[in-house]
Amino acid sequence: MQSHSGDRIVAERPSTDALHVAIIMDGNGRWAVRKGWPRLMGHRRGAERVKEIVAACPDLGIRYLTVYAFSTENWKRSTEEVLGLMSIFSRYIENEAERMNAGGVRLRFIGDRSRLDRRLQRLMARIEEHTSDNDQLHLTVAINYGGRNELARATRKVAEKVARGELRAEDVTEATLGAELDTAFLPEPDLVIRTSGETRVSNFLLWQAAYAEYEFTPTLWPDFTPQELGCILDRYSLRERRFGAQAV
Repeated sequence: MQSHSGDRIVAERPSTDALHVAIIMDGNGRWAVRKGWPRLMGHRRGAERVKEIVAACPDLGIRYLTVYAFSTENWKRSTEEVLGLMSIFSRYIENEAERMNAGGVRLRFIGDRSRLDRRLQRLMARIEEHTSDNDQLHLTVAINYGGRNELARATRKVAEKVARGELRAEDVTEATLGAELDTAFLPEPDLVIRTSGETRVSNFLLWQAAYAEYEFTPTLWPDFTPQELGCILDRYSLRERRFGAQAV
């Protein structure tokens, strides 16, 4: 259940100390095309929607929010669209830095940064440092991220430790690999939401979401509201998560 106090959405659901919601933000391009606009207009509107969802998270009981902004496969898009997206990312970081810091938002990034523009890399590092003491909401943005790429990079790090004699191969466990993932600082996601009506995970948090609940909504990301997020959380609160155990 949820109640509304003015424009604030107040969640009334089973208490979780650190609810982690991950979102595959899909549908920006289609949203723009349906309106006869360039695809980048959809991405700009999608960035505005991120601000609204971030602002609503504390009232909805969300402590950790991870959003899929740019995948390792997105480089296949047109040069114009890729450059436009990178520009949007840079402007978002620059424009939102103070607002997020004032709101207690800690912003971090996951993904392979090596292919990103050096200026964007510096902006990312700067805002991570600037918001490092915040604890109201942990916002993680996946840029040039792919689950398979992440697992390959983590496995390489473990293999290098074995080769240097720092780790015995027989001592490698799930925890060993998990500690080398981009998300080692995060709890595993409780709920993964994908917008736009597509029902696939698209290489997102393949390891981390092994026991997450999933919700697929036909709503395109620019139209996804805090109210719809609240309704999804209400449905999530009714689910029984067994993590592989037998139902009682």
